[in-house]
Amino acid sequence: MTRRAQRIVTSATARGGARKAAELRWSGTFHSIANRLLRVHHQAIGLDPSFTVLDRSDAADLMNFVRNEQGLAAKSKRFPRKSTCLGIYSRAVNAQEPLADTLAHHFPWCEEWHDELRGLFRGYVEAKQSRSVLDYDDLLLYWYHLVGEPALAREIGARFDHVLVDEYQDTNALQAAVLLAIKPGGDGVTVVGDDAQSIYAFRAAAVENILSFPQQFPQPARVVTLEQNYRSTQPILEAANAVIGLSPRRYQKELFSTRRSQQKPVLAVVEDELCQVDYVVDRVLTAREAGVDLRRQAVLFRAGHHSDALEVELGRRNIPFVKYGGLKFLEAAHVKDVLCVLRWAENPSDSMAAFRVLQLLPGVGPAAARRALEHVGPGGSLERLQSFTPPAAARELWPSFARMMARLADPATDWRGQLRQVRKVYDPLLEQSYDAAHVRMGDLEQLEQIAGEYPSRERFLTELTLDPPEASGDMAGPPLLDEDYLILSTVHSAKGQEWDAVYVLNVVDGCIPSDMATGDPAQVEEERRLLYVAMTRARDDLHLVHPLRMYIRNQSRRGDRHIYAPRSRFIPDEMLDRFERVSRGRDGGGLDGAAEANGVVVDVGAKLRQMW
Repeated sequence: MTRRAQRIVTSATARGGARKAAELRWSGTFHSIANRLLRVHHQAIGLDPSFTVLDRSDAADLMNFVRNEQGLAAKSKRFPRKSTCLGIYSRAVNAQEPLADTLAHHFPWCEEWHDELRGLFRGYVEAKQSRSVLDYDDLLLYWYHLVGEPALAREIGARFDHVLVDEYQDTNALQAAVLLAIKPGGDGVTVVGDDAQSIYAFRAAAVENILSFPQQFPQPARVVTLEQNYRSTQPILEAANAVIGLSPRRYQKELFSTRRSQQKPVLAVVEDELCQVDYVVDRVLTAREAGVDLRRQAVLFRAGHHSDALEVELGRRNIPFVKYGGLKFLEAAHVKDVLCVLRWAENPSDSMAAFRVLQLLPGVGPAAARRALEHVGPGGSLERLQSFTPPAAARELWPSFARMMARLADPATDWRGQLRQVRKVYDPLLEQSYDAAHVRMGDLEQLEQIAGEYPSRERFLTELTLDPPEASGDMAGPPLLDEDYLILSTVHSAKGQEWDAVYVLNVVDGCIPSDMATGDPAQVEEERRLLYVAMTRARDDLHLVHPLRMYIRNQSRRGDRHIYAPRSRFIPDEMLDRFERVSRGRDGGGLDGAAEANGVVVDVGAKLRQMW
């Protein structure tokens, strides 16, 4: 069991005595386990066992293909883009809610396109089925329908004596339904999670799953609460407990720590956003001089653009920083090219992969690629590529390319060495297409090494799609004399991390909670949990920064139009005693009326009432 003290452990009571050891021990994400089960039971649900899994960018491309095919891109009014369409589809599927509700609650600007979107999604589903491809959402959706048949649900449930689910607060409606279908009695089911850290509703995660879990079984599950925190000091926990304690529905728990301290978390009131930047940078440098390395400090924010001004100032002061985010390994064009070759060989019906691969060859555009696919035929043998006549520019490379595809598609071809075969054809194309080809070849060498760890091409393609490496390679730069760097991160990306000192920007209404969430009580409560997660990332020092003035965007460079921003509603007056309160103006001194920081409070309201 982990030592993350903020979690709730909820365990369904085991019944029925000792049972034989489970025949299979499977571990992985919901998606990876779904992939394995769907291949085992493919006949029962009409799936081609050689199906391939689309990553998000490929799924968006297929959505866009159908979008254009249906003429939706040529509408006289703005139609949602492919990424938005995929987001709407994914939300409706994972939350198991009607499309109309998804649009009304999460995409209100798209409500007028309800009927067109429904037709688009039907076309998208048909396009996936005709190509024998599944997207991330299909893995759960097919599993959900698989266990919707009671006999199959019993068969799958009988495979496992125990089902252990981590981070249960981040599961969606489909995942919860699958769990209940395979273990309706609760025998051997244990879920671990923390309702106070449920912050992924934008991915359709439902906090209700963990809140209602104990009541989902004939005999209520046993709830084990872990309250000792091994990370933060007691004053930080007292402030975090106060913030989450105002949530109307939650598991009752009070985190405590043996790490005592006299230092309360700081609530810093600053004059404006520029003062906020100065305050944070000065505190970061002060902590560094006190022995806290930059990499042991983090600046957290609700949205990525909240750190724009800070990034400029860090550059001016020569303070290195890393901001979480960036290009994923599988999003690099050269990596995706090679994987699409393997995907097409694995699943000849995957026309999206085929379309990309064919156009890698010189002189082969969309029209020639379409003719080649028609020559092969839907799901046909890739050996037929050898009898196709390509455009003149591709004729020199075509024979070796066609032979390679035929060998890869032959089930008798050993998986080991297939990436080497692909690279013999692809590397010359890579050198022609990119200036820094040798850098990208390093990525392909790494990909080849990764492939050697997998027993089959199918496992390699699927698991790499479901659990990709984070970043693509680049040339090594000059060595840094100071390899320390400050961490900048959104709160969502910071979940599960910890630092000695944490600075939270823009703790004002409109940022935390976001103004996009304030119309929905459920979304407001998620924003409260977001602040709680930010606060509990700190080990020793926590600073919540409240700029009084927020400047209006899109005004002249010297413009001074601004609004006054109230402190976040999640820190009402009655919990101010849990913070050390400081203030800062543009001149580096305190704000007018800074006596507030010393605990002096004038009850003006009472004086005004006494006048009458």
